[in-house]
Amino acid sequence: MSSGLRERKKAETLAALQDAALRLADRHGVDKVSVEAIADAAGVSPRTFFNYFATKEDAMIGKSPTDPAPLLERLRARPAGEAPLEAMRQAMLASLEGLQQDPERWAMRRRVVQRHPGLAARNAARLAEVEQDLVEEIGRRLGTDAGRDPYPGTLVAAAMGGARVALSIWQDNDDATDLGPLIDQVFAALATGLLPPP
Repeated sequence: MSSGLRERKKAETLAALQDAALRLADRHGVDKVSVEAIADAAGVSPRTFFNYFATKEDAMIGKSPTDPAPLLERLRARPAGEAPLEAMRQAMLASLEGLQQDPERWAMRRRVVQRHPGLAARNAARLAEVEQDLVEEIGRRLGTDAGRDPYPGTLVAAAMGGARVALSIWQDNDDATDLGPLIDQVFAALATGLLPPP
């Protein structure tokens, strides 16, 4: 099997496991869902499940050791000389493309996480890990120590907070609000130093 085909198959299996975990948790509740049920719904064995996720909760929030955070991957792929805020904006837009194509998955994950405090805590811990990785990447790009220089952490915190606001607006409006322009508005506001709009 070629490496390209193998990677595509792995990505398909990963997505199938995440979708199955979310659908079952949304329908039955986290506690009533087993790894065996998730694997069966995804058409794989429980052993295959554990090649991708350590626990059923990890599958529900999308935390996989075989799948680095898409936002971090896309930030790393941005040109080295690009301004950090623009690099974050472009990485954010690219990583959210799939979300707009499949908004039901986002809505389902949000519902499941909101209903289950234990899952909400895991999700918050996962987001904190991703944000710390982003801070370190911004520090690396700038040649600065992110443990001493507050700029990388401030930029990432502002960008991620703004993205959460944009996602909430997008999710809470039933009209055809497009996520991309909302993200652009967030980053435009950050670029002006958060001056109020005219």
